[in-house]
Amino acid sequence: MVKMSGFFRCDRTQSPLLELQGYLYEYSTFQTIGFFKQVISMADSQKRQALTGQLMRISPLVWRLTAPNAGVMTGPGTNTYIVGNSTVAIIDPGPEHSEHLDNLLNMLDKHNLAVGWIIPTHTHMDHSPMAVLLQEKAGGILAGMGAPKIATQDQSFVPEMKLQHGDRISGDDFTLETIHTPGHASNHLCFLLKEEQLLFTGDHIMEGSTVVIGPPDGNMKAYLNSLKMLHDYELETIAPAHGELLKQPYQVADGIIAHRLKREKKAMDALNQLKAGNLDQLVPLAYDDVDPRLYPVAAFSLKAHLDKLVEDGFANVEMAGVRGKEMSMWSLAK
Repeated sequence: MVKMSGFFRCDRTQSPLLELQGYLYEYSTFQTIGFFKQVISMADSQKRQALTGQLMRISPLVWRLTAPNAGVMTGPGTNTYIVGNSTVAIIDPGPEHSEHLDNLLNMLDKHNLAVGWIIPTHTHMDHSPMAVLLQEKAGGILAGMGAPKIATQDQSFVPEMKLQHGDRISGDDFTLETIHTPGHASNHLCFLLKEEQLLFTGDHIMEGSTVVIGPPDGNMKAYLNSLKMLHDYELETIAPAHGELLKQPYQVADGIIAHRLKREKKAMDALNQLKAGNLDQLVPLAYDDVDPRLYPVAAFSLKAHLDKLVEDGFANVEMAGVRGKEMSMWSLAK
């Protein structure tokens, strides 16, 4: 694996690539400067259309404030949710961004709200870095799961209240139930607002886009199991960290599962066609319905699909020399 250390010297609130974990999984195309320029150009275009600073009342108990970090991987920006009408819980405080912090503080002051808890759904850089800064200004308890020891995770977030599956946070007028949903990230949490059957899904489910599953912290098998688990809860609406509200939550989750399994079948078909292949060779076959400019992003999720196939006993992986370097080669299990 090759770490993009130079790229991370950029302002972390502006980089749309931070969601990709910062690692290249032996996918040589991802190292081209031209691709980076394309992605950054696309992100700049989207930022001009962002819902920067938009505050919206989405239910009797919930406000939504969209951070100004629109991009290829973040859509219109990270949605920060303010839950409650007196002492509030803030879900996904967002990236470290002065404008977003000012908007949050102004909103809290205008509506005479006190911060009780600050809760990232996970510790990717567009979700949790604002937590410490917000606590310094407005108080509240940092709650959630700590960051895995990976360079692109937000190590500044150290929860004072360590949440586990099934834990509840109770405010004056709301109750949030914690649902551990590993897959996109090992420490990913969703939160169910019991009074409204509203599920805050972070990056577990997003509106308008599938989620990147990037190993080693991302895991496709865990992701699919976490989606299936949502049927165990009474849900009316999904409130994602990126995009608009989603109705029919069970159909949404089942649709994502079906899409992922269809992609898994295409990965198996690609292995059958090539007999053995690396990511460079497999991505164009498994993602032949995707713009080739997005192949470098698709490589992350394909790696996760291949890991699942190996774990399930349907594929094998071994190291082989390709163009003078060692690369992973996958084949169907016999």
